[in-house]
Amino acid sequence: MQQIIFFFIRNKNFLLFGLLFLISVYLTIQTHSYHNGKYVSSANFLSGNVFSAKSNVTGYFGLENENKRLIEENIHLRTQLENLKSIANTSTLDSTVLPSGYIFRNARIINNTYSKSKNYLTLRKGKKDSVKIDMGVISSKGIIGIINATSENFSTVQSILNTNSQINARLKESNHFGTLKWDTKDPNRVQLVDIPRLAPVKVGDTIITGGKSTIFPEGILIGTIEEFNLDGDANYYDLQIKLFNDMTSLKHVYLIENTNKEEILQLENEVEDAE
Repeated sequence: MQQIIFFFIRNKNFLLFGLLFLISVYLTIQTHSYHNGKYVSSANFLSGNVFSAKSNVTGYFGLENENKRLIEENIHLRTQLENLKSIANTSTLDSTVLPSGYIFRNARIINNTYSKSKNYLTLRKGKKDSVKIDMGVISSKGIIGIINATSENFSTVQSILNTNSQINARLKESNHFGTLKWDTKDPNRVQLVDIPRLAPVKVGDTIITGGKSTIFPEGILIGTIEEFNLDGDANYYDLQIKLFNDMTSLKHVYLIENTNKEEILQLENEVEDAE
């Protein structure tokens, strides 16, 4: 306490000057509109920067919750889109809304390989989250692969960058179908084979899923034709497809469950047995 008193005594002239200076500044701001306006403007500038910094910090830490909200919204929108496709492709006598038969779920990738001949992804969701083998896996930009194994809490995806992968795909504009494969050369490019030579193929055409399986619904994006060739008397094109997805940089995916899958497979098996 004594040290504090000595401090004020030693610096009484400076402290008095400082006090009078602050009083004069206050009176100047209060009595002159120009100075008052400058003060308000400066205060707003400083407080605005402080609040902006605070907003950036809180916004950064809130990104995870925001991403979850957007993913859930995308699931809802994809489900609605499949419902609309179902209605558009079905002739009915009334306006009953038919279910699409597909359920969408989200999952996070915790491991992703793309430099091998047989690549896989690992997801942080498994059996307890209703993940099943043969579910389709896509992102907001297109297909990624198919669930091939599950545990209680995790699952693995056979990537489209896998020499065992064969996915039904078609030209968006002409409805000609082929099979999507990978030659292991480039993680951003796959090949579409068995497209007949009569098909009107051109560079830039969009390739989508064909819908002729119980895994992917029709119309999921895949990529665009980058180049094509037709050797001599060959009856089918070989197409190089540039993927919409960057397969080397994936984080969140959507899982597709076909609720009609078992019924379809049972019916097809019965037909095959009958033959």
